[in-house]
Amino acid sequence: MGRYRPPRKPSSKYITPEGKAAMEEELNFLWKVKRPRVTQSVSEAAAQGDRSENAEYIYGKKQLREIDFRVRFLSKRLDDMVVVERIPEDQKKVFFGAWVELENDEGQKKQYRIVGPDEFDLKQGFISMDSPLAKALLNKREGDDIEVQGPNGVMEHYLNKVQYCAF
Repeated sequence: MGRYRPPRKPSSKYITPEGKAAMEEELNFLWKVKRPRVTQSVSEAAAQGDRSENAEYIYGKKQLREIDFRVRFLSKRLDDMVVVERIPEDQKKVFFGAWVELENDEGQKKQYRIVGPDEFDLKQGFISMDSPLAKALLNKREGDDIEVQGPNGVMEHYLNKVQYCAF
């Protein structure tokens, strides 16, 4: 008997125009470039004979399954996405797409952008709107104190700046 895993809570359906473009680019690459390449290598491996002991054939089929899974996911996800293309009227308040500058108790400053769950990337400073930090930031204003429950306890930050870039 397999392990039961309860269904995941659905993630937010918001995305920036840049995030949507990146997802469409990945889908296009997988469908028009990578899948035909892998299909060709699988058919060449199949022509070599015994498929049960042909590692290239087995690996290629596995790759095709993974590509097909990702293509289905991206296609379905892109159909449900809501692209946020406008800047809010109150630009001193934190909403989706905002760049924020936070300062901790030690005076260290960090910048983050609140984006959709499909485009978060900590190296670039993009945090998901579903993350605890982003949830604590939403609807706050410049100058507000932010408290976030982290793995090591409550973390306190000061919201220095809120900024929006034109989409």
